[in-house]
Amino acid sequence: MSTIMAKTVDHVNQPGGGSHPGHRADDWPELVHALMHRLRSASAASGAAAEGAGLNGMEARVLGYFARHPGATQSELAAHSGRDKAQLARLVKELRARKLLDGTEDATDRRQLRLAPTADGQQLLRAERKRRDALRRQAEAGLSAAERAQLCALLLKLLAALETPRA
Repeated sequence: MSTIMAKTVDHVNQPGGGSHPGHRADDWPELVHALMHRLRSASAASGAAAEGAGLNGMEARVLGYFARHPGATQSELAAHSGRDKAQLARLVKELRARKLLDGTEDATDRRQLRLAPTADGQQLLRAERKRRDALRRQAEAGLSAAERAQLCALLLKLLAALETPRA
């Protein structure tokens, strides 16, 4: 393998070569982006080392949605996520082919499938949650319980502000 390809950390999207001084403290959208980029990179690295085929990020989100909303439809997922219906259809088809997601006909509309994770899907989701929890604990290691609560409260406040339609 080339030494160029062996690199696991991507600094392209990170100002200042990915160092903290390159980030402006008042540019929280960029800080959130950098944080999510690091979380995805770390998650991908830990997922690659994990047992089994694993799930990519979007597969985990789709499977997780149906774990939280068993019996929901693909249309409900599309409405919830705002993602392209064709993309979601491909993901659902792939998860069903891998026997991670199961569908049953809707009692009133046979065209609709009610979807839920299979036992194998649930097992993979548990493994993903363990990796995610480990990353969260690593990221939160320097925070007190009060700081973690404040961080969550502020993020929820930002989400609520963006969910409110502008006049």
